[in-house]
Amino acid sequence: MEQAVRAVREAHAEQGKRRAVGAGEALHRVVVIVDENSNPFELGCATEVFGLRRPELGRDLYDFRLCSPEPRTPMRDGFFTLTGVAGLEAAETADTLIVPNRPDVEVPRRPAVLAAIRRAHARGARLVGFCSGAFTLAEAGVLDGRRATAHWQWAHSFRSRFPSVRLETDVLFVDDGDILTAAGSSAALDLGLYIVRLDHGAEVANAVSRRLVFAAHRDGGQRQFVERPVPDVPDESLAPLLAWAQERLDTALTVSDLAARASVSQATLHRRFRAQLGTTPLAWLTGERLDVACRMIERGESRFEVVARRSGLGTAANLRALMRRRIGLTPLEYRNRWCG
Repeated sequence: MEQAVRAVREAHAEQGKRRAVGAGEALHRVVVIVDENSNPFELGCATEVFGLRRPELGRDLYDFRLCSPEPRTPMRDGFFTLTGVAGLEAAETADTLIVPNRPDVEVPRRPAVLAAIRRAHARGARLVGFCSGAFTLAEAGVLDGRRATAHWQWAHSFRSRFPSVRLETDVLFVDDGDILTAAGSSAALDLGLYIVRLDHGAEVANAVSRRLVFAAHRDGGQRQFVERPVPDVPDESLAPLLAWAQERLDTALTVSDLAARASVSQATLHRRFRAQLGTTPLAWLTGERLDVACRMIERGESRFEVVARRSGLGTAANLRALMRRRIGLTPLEYRNRWCG
């Protein structure tokens, strides 16, 4: 099993390397299929992440297309109608195909849409489902035996209809190699930025997230749904603490230091991180430090002991272990991927 997982990750890494756009190379084409009653929010997420020009980067990242099986496509609840997009044949040239999602999960998808998804999968395109898009992928038959996620409120319905899919109900998104799924609306942005990071590296993903004014990286394994009752105490936002910590990641900063800075116990700090970020202080610190390490490697730092020290991860051995666990690549593999 471990060898199979490793093989999938290595194949995925190689795909990402091919997708990284260099001078003179064609842009990676992302195509979104829009169907009747599709959710406009997830369509907006895809457009914002993959479709906008990036003058701040000096280059475009993707060739982005919308397509639909019909000339006029009424969106969710008939709020507006989409016109003027390409026909379904545009899906035939997608390097990444984002499939339709919609709230009426019990209504069968169009056979033409399902057939287009199957053809894309057969030729090696990357498939992406946002929210209820997992239903579309499962109905197309490409998720059998695979890992996926969907919005928590549809978990029972999904499992009853597609028992052969390994549904993970308490995560933000799932990367299963050539098929990626996100749990819900905001998780579509998380997955979109994760894909940008796979294709173009942490530096570019951070630039896109800054333009979105959105968190650059939330680990896919974080919880989908966090109970957050209306507070009856003054605001206890973690933002000032996070900003303070991000300026000191290269120091021997610990969870105890964070708690002391916030003037709370470690137990209280854990509760606040769980409530506001859906993760633990240690996991957040590790993720931020890995982000710094990846950016250093992308910028050409080849001395992994230096990367480990300056990112706060300590030793090259610790850097190697954490990168393999979190990203699926060793520092050397990551450097070869982004620096040739």
